[in-house]
Amino acid sequence: MATIRIPDKIPSPDKDCENLEEAFGVWRTDTKEIIRILGCRNASQRKKIREIYQQLHHKPLIDSLNSKLPHDYLVFSDFKNAVIMWMMDPSERDAKLANKSLRKKEKGVDHLQVIIEIACASTPEHLMAVRQAYCSLFNCSLEEDITSNVSFLPLRKLLLCLVSSYRYDRELVDSNLENSESAVLHDAIEKEFYHEGVILMLSTRNKYQLKATFECYKQNYGNSIYQDIDSSGSGNFKYIFRLAILCIDTPEKHFAEVVKKSVVRVGTDENSLTRAIVTRAEIDMMKIRAEYYNTYKHSLDNAVIGDTSGDYKDFLVTLLGGKI
Repeated sequence: MATIRIPDKIPSPDKDCENLEEAFGVWRTDTKEIIRILGCRNASQRKKIREIYQQLHHKPLIDSLNSKLPHDYLVFSDFKNAVIMWMMDPSERDAKLANKSLRKKEKGVDHLQVIIEIACASTPEHLMAVRQAYCSLFNCSLEEDITSNVSFLPLRKLLLCLVSSYRYDRELVDSNLENSESAVLHDAIEKEFYHEGVILMLSTRNKYQLKATFECYKQNYGNSIYQDIDSSGSGNFKYIFRLAILCIDTPEKHFAEVVKKSVVRVGTDENSLTRAIVTRAEIDMMKIRAEYYNTYKHSLDNAVIGDTSGDYKDFLVTLLGGKI
């Protein structure tokens, strides 16, 4: 379900590193060559390129990208940020995204959706790797920083439970459990949302079990769980509660919405757009693309092309599997 296109025949990592160094040039960087090479390599190939580049040039490739890629205009800065994010180790990248989101001093909780994406739309192995990377990078745990930066106790508890989870990752569904737990969800939504049983459920059950519970909810109560949440009022906890369910149930819907929101407003939200495409290009971008079209009756690729420009546009289009 990835969208990046890897050539049938690719050069060795040594040759890729040689070509990259040539592309950096003396006076001007050949950004098209950078896109052609790095935009068409998967995570394991990019890791090998990073390792070989370090051996050959005695400095990290990301440092060279940071110094050599143009950044004097906003569109160049967006391009550089996207390439660097793409070239990071995925667990370190997500750890840095999580840290940045927790450091934001903004009203509301929109910035916390990054934490939910990492906790609920990732594999158990990736979430564990992110937590380990977070400790190495920031000398504290992700849980410590959530505790320090999220003051609202119910929300803090939900986030802590979600990031601490290690879910069973195989298809296993207990039909009796889905019926009883859909009732727990219904009761929580009708009353105050915050419910110890619901937090335990969302943070421990395997995703197949939870998806079955959400479907059982619809069968038992006539509305989807999303409809009932939306009609039950507003609030920060409700927003994160709904977002967690969506990222567990159908993450492609969430990321399609992230892309839509990033391009629909006056002025592109490049940070959100970059995050959505870079983090999902090797996971489920084909599903996100299909969901985007089904929901908005418009091509995701065309939306990106119409709202971005220059090397930034070309790089995102490359990650989406297009040709430049």
